[in-house]
Amino acid sequence: MTKSYQVKVDGFEGPLDLLLHLINRYEIDIYDIPVSQITDQYMHYIHTMQELELDLASEYLVMAATLLAIKSQMLLPHTHVEEDMDEGDFEDDPREDLMRRLIEYRKYKQAAEQLKEKELDANRIYTRPPLNTEGWEDEKTEVRPGEASIYDMIQAMGNLMKRSKNEKPQEAKIQRDEIPIQMRMEEILEKIDVQPGGTPFHQLFEKRTRPHIVVTFIALLELMKSNEISCVQQQHFDELIVFKMEDAPWS
Repeated sequence: MTKSYQVKVDGFEGPLDLLLHLINRYEIDIYDIPVSQITDQYMHYIHTMQELELDLASEYLVMAATLLAIKSQMLLPHTHVEEDMDEGDFEDDPREDLMRRLIEYRKYKQAAEQLKEKELDANRIYTRPPLNTEGWEDEKTEVRPGEASIYDMIQAMGNLMKRSKNEKPQEAKIQRDEIPIQMRMEEILEKIDVQPGGTPFHQLFEKRTRPHIVVTFIALLELMKSNEISCVQQQHFDELIVFKMEDAPWS
C-alpha cells in the first residue's frame, strides 16, 4: 500500500493570479491575449502541480476548462455577414469576459500592494513593542525583489521532470522510497550550508525518481515557509538559486 504525499500550498492565490503571472512572465498584452499560448502554459502548470500531488482547488480546473473552451471558439472559422447587419451587431470576442476579470483582478492586486507598502512605511516611522507571535502559523513571508515565486518554482519543477523523463526510459516497476519530509529538509540544509554562494535548484534533486522529486519539492516549500531558505531568480527563465536565509543576496 503506497502513501501519497499531499500538501496545501498557501502561495497559490487562485487561477487569475496564475494567469496574471503568465501574462507578466511572457510579456503578453492583457488587451490582446494569445489564448492558445496562455492555455498551453496554464495547462503545463496544472499538469506539473498534479504530478507533484499538490492539493489543487477546484477553481483551477474550472479555469482550465474555460481556457480550453475559449481556445476552441477562437479556432472556429469566423463568418462575416455584411448584408442586413445593423450597426453595432458585431461578433463577441470570446476573450472579453476573461480580459475584464484579469484587468479587475490586476487593479485590486496593485491596490493591495500599494496598501502593503504604505503599511511597511508606517511601521518604519512608528515604533511599537515586540509582538508575541507564538502560534501565528499562517503568517506569510514578504516576497523580496528577485525572490522566486511559487509559480517560478513550479516552472522549474516542470522543466526538471521533463528532463528526467527524457534521460532514461520508464521502468515497468518502480519501487517507491518512503522519504520523511523532515529528513529531506535536514539534508537540503546540510547541502546548501557548504555553498554560501547559493546552490543551483537542480542540484538538490540528486535522484530523479518521482517520490524523491515530490518530497524534495515539498521540503523546499516547508523550508521557505519557515524562513530558513530562499529561492532567487535574477531574471525570468534564469536558473533558480537556493540560499540559506542568512546568505541571501539581500541579507
